[in-house]
Amino acid sequence: MDHSRTPILIGCGQVTQREPDPNIALGPMDLTAVAARQAAEDAGGGAALLSALDTIIVIRSFSDTSWRFASPFGGPSNPPKSIANRIGNSSAKRLVYTHPGGNMPQWCINRLGEKISSGEVDAALICGGEALATQRNAKRAKISLDWNEDAGGKPEQWGVATRGWNDNEERHRMAGAIFAYPLFENAIRGHTGRSIPEHLTAMGRLFGGFSEVASHNPRADRQQAFSAEQISTVGPDNPFIGFPYTKLMNANAFIDQAASVILTSVAKARELGVPEDRWVYLHGCADAYDHWYISDRHNFHSSPAMRVVAEEALEMANVDISVIEKFDLYSCFPSSVEIACREMGIGEEDPRGLTVTGGLPYFGGPGNNYVTHSIAEMMNVVRKAPGSRGMITANGNYVTKQSVGIYSTDPSTQPFAPKDPILYQQVINDHIGPEVAEVADGPAHVETYTVMHDREGPSYAILFGRLEDGRRFIANTPEDPMLLQNMVDQDFLCVKGRVASKDGQNIFTPN
Repeated sequence: MDHSRTPILIGCGQVTQREPDPNIALGPMDLTAVAARQAAEDAGGGAALLSALDTIIVIRSFSDTSWRFASPFGGPSNPPKSIANRIGNSSAKRLVYTHPGGNMPQWCINRLGEKISSGEVDAALICGGEALATQRNAKRAKISLDWNEDAGGKPEQWGVATRGWNDNEERHRMAGAIFAYPLFENAIRGHTGRSIPEHLTAMGRLFGGFSEVASHNPRADRQQAFSAEQISTVGPDNPFIGFPYTKLMNANAFIDQAASVILTSVAKARELGVPEDRWVYLHGCADAYDHWYISDRHNFHSSPAMRVVAEEALEMANVDISVIEKFDLYSCFPSSVEIACREMGIGEEDPRGLTVTGGLPYFGGPGNNYVTHSIAEMMNVVRKAPGSRGMITANGNYVTKQSVGIYSTDPSTQPFAPKDPILYQQVINDHIGPEVAEVADGPAHVETYTVMHDREGPSYAILFGRLEDGRRFIANTPEDPMLLQNMVDQDFLCVKGRVASKDGQNIFTPN
């Protein structure tokens, strides 16, 4: 076997900025450039390595992803070109700006692995950064920043542009992660048969382990170790956001963080003089997606795509999950971790641990770029324990786009040849959910639900229900403060009532 075209990760860099003064703090592109230079230094290549990059990929920023995080200060017109200019690279032939998705860092590594092994790419940088804490601080202080930048040209785009919700879901205010994941969580609670207090305790215990890891990570944004009780107890500093999630169960997006990793072929790494003790191999990987819109899912407590990508990555790596020493499971909300554990067949209290960073609520949730951090952290973990194996899971949209990578310092024993996802995607596509009734009228019951909160308390409810003929619908409820509070205090799963449609909106009223 000719190993010269084998793809390897050779450098990684991470930055967490805590500068409170927006006039001094670095913006997102400058933070990302710092992480890129760190990755080159980590590989022992410095400026020579950065100038040798033929591919530069920037993970899409949250300001270009969600209306909730749109920048009032502008931004770059061509992010990968802006990074190339900052790191002194004038030779990169491929400049890529991805479409949204927390899966994209791992997805890009999987694609680059194929391009490196085929000879299409020799040296590539994947990087991304957010300065949402500085953006928020500047807005609060009424400071005007200028992050506009026109480097010229247009980048290539990778990934899928389709948004994660459909028009019917948007009409019922289900248009974002903070609205979708609580729906999964209550469905998981129903599937496990737990009461509301029991499930809050279980979620606190799960994320208490993540917080403990973050408290020992100098790059974590929240370095305080929150106990299970602190995480699960509702109070002025830890209110419900989308029931049953408290603030400390939500990804912490308002951070200043950047990360980067550099990939090359074995031949290029040798040409550049990168020491072999920096090399990390991608032994297994896979990508798949569940039904795009959550209205179409078979249920709200599982992920066929998560199960399949884990199985496929393990098969490619020719290992069983029992030999994986470390994990970093995507942790935007507890449901993401709970579903991954169930689909992969590992316990929520697995002694190997479920995160190497501390997770998105505690380490930090830098938009679509978190997994670049988890991969960088996993590189350091396996380097410290040569021969060990680490598994990364990456999740895009709403338990939708799934990606997995298995890493080790041990050389691969076979050519890098992941299976074409088309070969296993059809199995997932065939797992069809119930028919959806966009206009719903008649007797019905609740399948899952959430109650969104604002500063005053319960604000409105979103639910999925079933009509008597089995068809599914999405609905809101009357905005009755007493009803909304009852939906928090009492279990409304399977509650019966009646749904009626008016002006494109379904309203479910319990009996």
